[in-house]
Amino acid sequence: MSSQNAVAGAQKWAKEQPWRLYSSQIAVLVRTEVRRNLFTKRRIGMYLLAFTPAFILLMNSVFNRRPLGPIDLEESTLVFAGIVQLYFVRLGIFFACMGVFTWLFRGEMVQKTLHYQFLSPVRREVLVVGKFLAGSIISIALFEVAILISFYLEYSRFGSIGRTYVFSGPGLGQLGSYLLVAALACIGYGAVFLALSLLFKNPIVPGAVLLGWETISPIFPSWAQKLSVTFYLKHLCPVTLPVEGPLALFTVVAEPVAPYLAILGLLCLTVAILVLSCFLIHRLEITYTVD
Repeated sequence: MSSQNAVAGAQKWAKEQPWRLYSSQIAVLVRTEVRRNLFTKRRIGMYLLAFTPAFILLMNSVFNRRPLGPIDLEESTLVFAGIVQLYFVRLGIFFACMGVFTWLFRGEMVQKTLHYQFLSPVRREVLVVGKFLAGSIISIALFEVAILISFYLEYSRFGSIGRTYVFSGPGLGQLGSYLLVAALACIGYGAVFLALSLLFKNPIVPGAVLLGWETISPIFPSWAQKLSVTFYLKHLCPVTLPVEGPLALFTVVAEPVAPYLAILGLLCLTVAILVLSCFLIHRLEITYTVD
């Protein structure tokens, strides 16, 4: 068989089975993006955001040697819930996803390499999906490890009491819920920041607006709260934190949502934003002189 016939056969096969071609292209793109973005100096800030709580907990376990009892264990459970819900979900994962996902396309434009991907025989929708999956893998892997280390440092200092709480009590279930919340937060925020990077030349200002929205969304009606990522995540958290501060006076308590509905709702929101990104990628113009 000649080379021309082989090429023609491969093109015919690709047209007849496009999803196999798309999946293979996405797999190659994911591997490339993960290798390029995971271990770089540009990600030092992301590492600091992820492992700062673990460092603080380590210092606390080293310098705080007083005996710990069941009351301290209950307090530590609330402290760890605050670390996940207030720091990781609202700050750490938020800013890490801002740095990772906005750089996936804008970084290529800054480095003047995006046109190579646009000129390659790959659909732009495939680029969106591949880069989104790569950013999700990077952020999820990093913050899952950070939460595991923080959880270990928080409860290992209790000795036998901590082991009983983790392995014979609700500890492992809470850890699983927190890992799920972190993964969904990376996916939800990642989709939002990927769309913002395609919609705005400088996504930092829209990101600040998004941070404000995620912070004050509890004061709006329940239907408006469903447009925020934290609305779905708070229903998956095993420990409820008391609402304090000025926002407590204006907070609108929405009806409880079943965990599976919260997961499904966040995934539907993520898919909708990704579909929007697939439309926005066709409007993206490469203007290196401006950027």
